[in-house]
Amino acid sequence: MTTLARYFHTVRHLRPVQIAGRARLFLPNSRADSAIAPPQRSVAGRWMKPPESAPTLVGPTVFRALNVERPCDLAEDWCRSDATKLWLYHLHYFDDLNARDASRRREWHEAILARWVAENLPGKGPGWDPYPVSRRIVNWVKWALAGNRLPSVCHESLAVQARWLAGRLEYHLLGNHLFMNAKALMYAGLYFDGPEAERWYRRAFRLIGSELHEQVLRDGGHFERSPMYHASALEDMLDLINLHVAHGWQVPLAWIEAQERMRYWLHRMCHPDGEISFFNDAAFGMASSAGDLEEYAARLKLPSPALSEEPLTVLEPSGYVRLTVGPACVICDCGPVGPHYLPAHAHADTLSFEMSLGQQRVFVNSGTSQYGNDSERHRQRGTEAHNTVIIDGQNSSEIWGGFRVARRSRARILQAFSVPNRSIVEASHDGYVRLSGRNEHTRRWALENRSLSIEDYVSGSYQSAEANFHLHPAVTARVESSSRVSLFWGKRGAASVTFAGAASVEVRRGTWHPEFGAGVSNQRIVASLGRGRLSASVDWDSVP
Repeated sequence: MTTLARYFHTVRHLRPVQIAGRARLFLPNSRADSAIAPPQRSVAGRWMKPPESAPTLVGPTVFRALNVERPCDLAEDWCRSDATKLWLYHLHYFDDLNARDASRRREWHEAILARWVAENLPGKGPGWDPYPVSRRIVNWVKWALAGNRLPSVCHESLAVQARWLAGRLEYHLLGNHLFMNAKALMYAGLYFDGPEAERWYRRAFRLIGSELHEQVLRDGGHFERSPMYHASALEDMLDLINLHVAHGWQVPLAWIEAQERMRYWLHRMCHPDGEISFFNDAAFGMASSAGDLEEYAARLKLPSPALSEEPLTVLEPSGYVRLTVGPACVICDCGPVGPHYLPAHAHADTLSFEMSLGQQRVFVNSGTSQYGNDSERHRQRGTEAHNTVIIDGQNSSEIWGGFRVARRSRARILQAFSVPNRSIVEASHDGYVRLSGRNEHTRRWALENRSLSIEDYVSGSYQSAEANFHLHPAVTARVESSSRVSLFWGKRGAASVTFAGAASVEVRRGTWHPEFGAGVSNQRIVASLGRGRLSASVDWDSVP
């Protein structure tokens, strides 16, 4: 596809407000408003401790983010050229103010806070991009609500940052960025007192109301279909509730209802080990765990959603289906790549799945270790990095750049039902109809007490069609015959995968990326489809 066609199929999905917002990026920036800050508002209620992340300030001037450690000794280190933009953003977030054992680093925090104001002039450098401004405002206010006093220069800077942000809301991106902008304005609006703070609060309140309706689907899922970003959005909601309770303000009923649905959705998208599944951009350590978020909700005295296990959960608006029978848990992606105007965190993973036996993950998507626009980012977003079928070496959705998608697959659930000891889901997608063979892919999962069967059917002609089954690093595979592969945990056999209709079956090397900046060697089973059909049966006698 030509570059022009790729741009056309990407831009045609954008909303007018996004296009206008992008045009505005080319206009000259106005100067920051450094007027005297409003007074600080008194806090009437009690601030509840949010989830604590891992420390990022590991020395007085040494930061560790995304598994990369760098010093920040000089003013120029705030925008150092040897760091990625995402790493620099994390440097400017100030997450460490509210991280684990933060009180032990209070002297470091006070020094680095004053340094940031002195060394980051208003409007200059990556720290003044709207998203890091938003994250920093929230973290500074949280730190103050926890009983700390912001240095006077930071109190003044906080108002400058709020004014700067208010004029640069990320309408060109929308989604989680715009929600975080609104959250930050609300935090600033309740940290300060007076008419200016009231304007920030009112604007944020309207935005949060409209974006909550847009971004949280009927099943409780965040509309970008990433379990990682969903967990972040859920924490945002709990933070907003916490903020209002701390100030003695009434919490809107819509917020209470939304967070309950979001907690239910997150539980269904986690494996039995309590951690998220890897669909779209997802990795551990970038958002609070489901368990930590449940504990946070309990501290806020929020009612618990019904979290009992079910044999079949169809999260239809999101497009995910969860199957559980006995010790087995299977999560299937049968939905869109994301909102049509915002597929920034989408992977070409339609009809992929993940599976656990007990606490052990068996089949895993490859995860996400980096952003940017290079071959590794493209590979991790590609179809081949997921447990689904790739046709003629093409991705099921045309991912490009670091966060772009041109033509994208449309999936639909054909059937989903459960009977005692057996759960079945069948779905199809048209992502390959654009190819010369006009191919459609249909997949059927059937989970029983000791087996999972997966049947693939690809219509139309093709040169090659391969189904990938990526294994967790703790699981190893050995080809026993042209149709059978044994799976091992340690030195004992744990399961087997038997194929019917495969032109060939082999085990290849791969990598799994459980965190940003991390990669672990693993294996993947690759089965070529013969005559458009493939059946795979995973059988086990025991659970790891």
